[in-house]
Amino acid sequence: MKLFKETFYEQLKVLSSIQGPPGQEAPVVKTLVDWFKPYADHVEVDHIGNVYAYLNGKKPGPTLMVSAHSDEIGCVIRDIDDKGFLRIERTGGVIESLLIGRKVNVNGHFGVVGVKAGHLQTPEERKRIPSIYELYVDVGASSRNEVYEMGIQIGDPITYISELEQFTNKDLICGKAIDNRSCCVLLLELFKSFSEREFSGTLVGVIAVQEEVGLRGAKIASYKINPDFALVLDTIPCADTPDSLGSGYPIGIGKGPVIPALAGGSVRGHLMSPQMKKLLIDYSNKLAIPYQVAVMTGATTDAAAIHLEREGVKAGAITFARRYSHSPVEVADLNDFEKGLILLQGMISDLENWGELNFI
Repeated sequence: MKLFKETFYEQLKVLSSIQGPPGQEAPVVKTLVDWFKPYADHVEVDHIGNVYAYLNGKKPGPTLMVSAHSDEIGCVIRDIDDKGFLRIERTGGVIESLLIGRKVNVNGHFGVVGVKAGHLQTPEERKRIPSIYELYVDVGASSRNEVYEMGIQIGDPITYISELEQFTNKDLICGKAIDNRSCCVLLLELFKSFSEREFSGTLVGVIAVQEEVGLRGAKIASYKINPDFALVLDTIPCADTPDSLGSGYPIGIGKGPVIPALAGGSVRGHLMSPQMKKLLIDYSNKLAIPYQVAVMTGATTDAAAIHLEREGVKAGAITFARRYSHSPVEVADLNDFEKGLILLQGMISDLENWGELNFI
């Protein structure tokens, strides 16, 4: 039997390689539906592309929704000029400085984000980062019609080409779409681990779409399921590199799952309830799982949408630190996901004893 980290890495390598930016997650969805079917009582996909996997425990009990999002940051084509170069618009938190000179997947075709030769740049140009509206993608075409003949159109997706790889320390992985295909794989492993249904209640695994453009899929999913409790699985930026040490945000890879007590800005975000925060910390301590508590105003999770549906949902998040967020070289530690699985297994096995988590 393969060890967790080996299996996790192999599945993530496949899943992260599939193109699936916001609104265009269908190839990822199809793969995940096939992967979940052997381990769920029922799997379905809604009109927007959310995946729902249902698993009933041995006894009646609460309904717990555990979610992860399937989309990755990316771009779409907004214009094609008469020489066959593509102009682009972002979908999600794409950073211009990380686009320049990159290899990209243009709806299944190879392309590169062009870069003006240094020999032709003025001293001023060398000091600034071009706007996304100045950038262009070269797919090797010489005319607009040639681009159309390739099957490329306005609105088609563009994502990084960046294969998942391991460092010499094989616990550390690097590539695109670790945010958040890693947690899609973690959710799958969670379902596998409950094949004997050793829990009470109903577990609903949700793979939500369009998180990177406003938590859209999670809003629909939480309304549909109306769970008693919800746990969101996601990755979270960390600050353990030389450019961010001393930032007052003491989160790093390899230090265990992250419990985001606050995620998001003052208007849109999620303030985890003291009851849910205590629940996560208590189970972490009980299971001897190292954990980190975060206050992160610059990032959020699907919990921000989920907890506001219907009459309010008792929601929490278990997240995993990643370096170089929203880049083609995101870095994470497989040990964190392994510890996250143990925490989830322990919590869900005891789901009937969570209580009501009453506000007062």
